[in-house]
Amino acid sequence: MWCVDRCMKNKLAVFLSSFKTARLIHSSEHKEDVKMSLISLVAVLAVVGLILWLINTYIPMDAKIKKILNVVVLIVVIVWLLQAFGILGSVGEIRIR
Repeated sequence: MWCVDRCMKNKLAVFLSSFKTARLIHSSEHKEDVKMSLISLVAVLAVVGLILWLINTYIPMDAKIKKILNVVVLIVVIVWLLQAFGILGSVGEIRIR
């Protein structure tokens, strides 16, 4: 009986260590740097600008809401650009205490 318990604990330990290793490999795959060309960056900015212009021009809404929408989009684009150039790390790593 003692051998069976010990063997089961060893197998469990090996299983858990392989799971931990797989999880570490999996998490490191998501932190892979994605290269983006300058042309792609400009294209994304042009598309975001075009969509914002279309919303501001053709969707009727109060001027205050348009201003809030423009500010929110501007902040999101600035944060994205700072991340793209490596000045700001991943937003997911920021924790509020």
